[in-house]
Formats: sequence, structure tokens, C-alpha cells
Amino acid sequence: MATMLEKPPTTEPWVAHSARIADIRPEVPGVFTYDLEFDDPAMAESYCFLPGQFNMLYLPGFGESAISISSDPQERGKLSHTVRIAGNVTQALARKQVGDPLGVRGPFGSDWPMESLRGHDIVIACGGIGLAPLRPAICHILNHRDDYGRVILLYGSRTPNDLLYTQEYDTWRDRHIEVEVAVDIGDANWRGHIGVVPVLFYRLRLKPQETAILSCGPEIMIRFVVFEALARKVKPENIYVSMERNMSCAMGLCGHCQLGPFFVCKDGPVFNFRQVESYFNLEDM
Repeated sequence: MATMLEKPPTTEPWVAHSARIADIRPEVPGVFTYDLEFDDPAMAESYCFLPGQFNMLYLPGFGESAISISSDPQERGKLSHTVRIAGNVTQALARKQVGDPLGVRGPFGSDWPMESLRGHDIVIACGGIGLAPLRPAICHILNHRDDYGRVILLYGSRTPNDLLYTQEYDTWRDRHIEVEVAVDIGDANWRGHIGVVPVLFYRLRLKPQETAILSCGPEIMIRFVVFEALARKVKPENIYVSMERNMSCAMGLCGHCQLGPFFVCKDGPVFNFRQVESYFNLEDM
């Protein structure tokens, strides 16, 4: 029987644990999933994380980068990160091969509150690489499907070729997750929705008092997702957003990810909308 989420143990946050790349999977152009294995069997056995948390991946000679964990929290010994190749560290990571070493610090950050959302209907609204931090939440729901009501995934990308994890959608649907996908620009083979993620709310009939929203993606998309949720009378305290921006140290020391009084790496990346609503300026929409 599946167990509920295990809280990560307290570890020394500055210590990078040695790991190796066990597998590399290309997802979409410029995005790869890296499966990692710890060198220390005891670390592999004890390591756990909560959906929405991230690790610092360290490459000697290049530095480290904050990357969300994208694997199933219940699978011990397998730790996956879906990475968009962008800066110096991720470009160096793209040159690595299976078997190459790297360091892992973490896990860090706040999580999607899956325990407190038991019994709720859940709408997962995300765009582009924003599905990666939400995949662990989807895995948790699948492992505990009877603990949640109606579950809907609203996901969008620029083109069909930019959609993550397409091979998993049918499995999610078979486990009673409604999957609605949209793209900005279709092609000759595309038969799905054309448009942005917030527009998919127009097709929904929600029970607002029972519904929670989990959202990650471009900040402009998150703004409109929150706007659509509030317009449908979803409680602000039941809206959660992941504000993954410019995280560099995971300790709130460098200041790169400051959001008002918060440091996204330390106080987030997952926030309840009540915490950050004054920074969304929804009244201007």
C-alpha cells in the first residue's frame, strides 16, 4: 500500500552529495531529463523530497544551478530533474554523459501542500517547463488517487513539439486525471486546443468551495490563471503558485530571487496566493 509523503530529514545545506548520471532522456528541443543516483547507498536510501521542492546541481568548474525535482517522491533510488539548457551550468550539464559525476545539494524550498488538499478537487495549470515541478504532485495524486476528488491538468506550450511528457498523458487519463492541452501555434497534425492555458478555464465547471489550484509557468500565465480562478470564486487561500525565478544559492543569501519581503529559494518556491497577492496587481487586468 502506498504511504503518504515523508518529510525530508534535516541535512547540512552546504554539503553537496556525490551522484552520477544514470540516464539522460531528451524531452523536447533544448530540454532533457537527467536521472541521478547517489554514490553513497545510505544517502540513496535516506534521501526523500516533497513535490515542488528543488535541488542545487553542482558541476565542478562551472558552478551550480537550482533545478526542480521532477520524479515520483515515492520512488527511492531514482531522482530526476528536467532541465532546460540555458545558462553556463546547464550548458555544461548538456555536455555530460551517462556515468559522469556531479554534486547534489538539497532538497530545498516549500512544497505543494498535498496533505492539506486531501478531499479537494484539484486544477493543475501550467505552461512549458512548468509541468516539471508539478509532475511529482501528479505522481503523488496517482499513488493516492482516492484521497482527491476531480483532478484536471491544464497544460500549454508554444508548439506541439514543446509539450513535455506526452507519453504519460494516456496513463494519467486512465487514472482519472482530465488532461486538457493547448498550444500557441499548431501544425498539420495538431487536433487539440489552440490558445493559452488560462483560456482553458472557459471550458470548466468547477465547485469553487472545494477546488484548489496549483500553477507553475511563465509569471504572466500564472497571473491570468489566478485571475480566472478568482473569477470562478475559488478561495484565494486554495490557490498555490510556484515562483521559480533567478534562484542561485537556495539559502536566501545572494538576494537574486527576492520578491518583496520573500526570498523565493528560501520562502518558496511554492507560495499560497494570500502570501504574494500584493505583487500580482490583478486589479490592473
